[in-house]
Amino acid sequence: MNGQVRAGDNPSFLMANAIRFLAMDAVQEANSGHPGMPMGMADVATVLFKDFININPEKPDWPDRDRFVLSAGHGSMLLYALHYLLGYKDMPIENIKNFRQLNFNTAGHPEFGHAKGIETTTGPLGQGLATAVGMALSEKLMAKKFGSDLVNHYTYVIAGDGCLQEGISHEAIEFSGHLKLSKLIVLWDDNQISIDGSTNLSNSANQILRFKAAGWHTQSTDGHNHLEIEAAIKNAQKSRKPSLISCKTKIGFGAPNLAGTSKTHGAPLGVEEIIATRKALGWTEKPFEIPKQILTDWRKTTERAKNLSNNWEKKLEQSSKKNKFESFVEGIFPKSYEKKIHTFIRQMKTEMPKLATRQASQKTLEVINKSIPFTLGGSADLTGSNLTKTSGMKSITSTNFSGNYIHYGIREHAMGSIMNGVALHKGLIPYGGTFLVFSDYMRASIRLSALMSLRVIYVLTHDSIGLGEDGPTHQPVEHLAILRSTPNLNLIRPADIVETAEAWDIALKTNAPTVLALSRQGLKAFRSEKSTENKVSKGGYILHENSTKRDLTIIATGSEIEIAMEASSSLYNDGINAAVVSLPCWELFDKQDDDYKSKVLGVCPRIAIEAGTEMGWSKYIGEKGIFIGMNSFGASGPAPELYKHFGITSEAVVNAAKKQLL
Repeated sequence: MNGQVRAGDNPSFLMANAIRFLAMDAVQEANSGHPGMPMGMADVATVLFKDFININPEKPDWPDRDRFVLSAGHGSMLLYALHYLLGYKDMPIENIKNFRQLNFNTAGHPEFGHAKGIETTTGPLGQGLATAVGMALSEKLMAKKFGSDLVNHYTYVIAGDGCLQEGISHEAIEFSGHLKLSKLIVLWDDNQISIDGSTNLSNSANQILRFKAAGWHTQSTDGHNHLEIEAAIKNAQKSRKPSLISCKTKIGFGAPNLAGTSKTHGAPLGVEEIIATRKALGWTEKPFEIPKQILTDWRKTTERAKNLSNNWEKKLEQSSKKNKFESFVEGIFPKSYEKKIHTFIRQMKTEMPKLATRQASQKTLEVINKSIPFTLGGSADLTGSNLTKTSGMKSITSTNFSGNYIHYGIREHAMGSIMNGVALHKGLIPYGGTFLVFSDYMRASIRLSALMSLRVIYVLTHDSIGLGEDGPTHQPVEHLAILRSTPNLNLIRPADIVETAEAWDIALKTNAPTVLALSRQGLKAFRSEKSTENKVSKGGYILHENSTKRDLTIIATGSEIEIAMEASSSLYNDGINAAVVSLPCWELFDKQDDDYKSKVLGVCPRIAIEAGTEMGWSKYIGEKGIFIGMNSFGASGPAPELYKHFGITSEAVVNAAKKQLL
């Protein structure tokens, strides 16, 4: 079919046209948006939702529902139109009419949590595809744990040319092909158009061959031929590999003058072109009006999934695994966890071992992974450095999904998005490791985890110049500041094993992502108090104070706490009472009341120490405060020599204090 063909009376094509006209009318009303993709993929979406996808608008969180991810998130009106047509209660026509308007759930790109049935936030191209990989992986892992009676669903993705051009797509398709995630089906909107024009301007890759090389099952079909689309999806469901279906489509399908051009990509069609499109497709309805029969046909498509979800609930009630399954999905910790983690912390307060906090993290994880059955660990090819794998953990392979540890390979960006998908799917708590400096490679994924308030834990080791000889390319001097600037992301930089264990406890219980910034080098232990209070939960606290009469406050995080304590001791010998404040998590500290923060920081002069850049520290030390840290990139050499070279020493703190006070 081409952009000029009228649908006639074929119910399936009329259902597709309902999507087209809702999309073009909403974009026109908003005077912004992307009508071309929804118009081009309306036929594919119609076949998928009419004949295959199992979702229940009345129970949008049904655990065994199929997942649908619109990776080409700029085409959001495709999703909103579907939700209106399918009868989602929170998607009335009024919301379609207010597309892209403030205080409506029809944002410019799909936003998780804004409307029911939106499985993930998409917009940054490629993110949806990679996130869907995490969902498909979760399905495999959960099915292995609970059986196909309780877990047996597909993950469908609509991706565009832009998604496949993004680098993250390479990482995601290789990973999913390697693990043979057979219930992942990607429908590629192969329209060969991007914002600038034809994709030939920038790309000549053979995507089919690329996916084949990565171990995928591939097909090509006419994206406007419903019978061909149906046959392709059926074939994909039979494959033992993840599947790519190239859907040859015309962007802006139906628009007589603009179809097939970049002019339909990111701008309204215009009143005249919409009138012409109505004529071309035989659509006589006014804007935002859908014929009763077409709406009825759409609503009928949900009956299949409603029956399936009801039958599934009956199976769950009768299953011996019911309680365990619900605990996984709801993230309910075993009662034994609290006792075990508290016992461990008390033990560490007694032993006070000198450990790198990456080692302290692994030691803590030994307790966590043996207590909580739904943690899912992994690393981007740095397991032996991040220390993310504990005894008893088994690696996941394409032939065995009974494990709980993922070898992501050197794919930091995909790892971040895959963990997002795992968290969104529910059932498992993902954590993944790499060096802190390489968080650059997955910043977009981290940002989305914060935007969606996902319980994802980033184990980011080698957190400063303290990693030593690998040099400035591996020394993350600016990364703490970058990550701290991200809203709704907790960054915790613990100073010893007790703070590390407390940090893990917080991360596991927080409905938001957490970065654990951990040292390579060994650090002294300082916490030995008998109190069971989780002091890291307050973000900052007084670690050491010589007297109630405070002359100076020294604030530090992580490995620099040791320097602060040495400086405090030296200053005390010189008659200066310097309190030491540990500030492992700015975000949690900022949430405390003013009285607490004032008590911790004091009203005296302040000095901050951190082997990173100064950005952000002014709010804690004030205009007259002194910062001792990095103002350049690092260098290659042994860690102790680097600290001396860059002037991050107790001597430097003492000298700065005396200069400030005297």
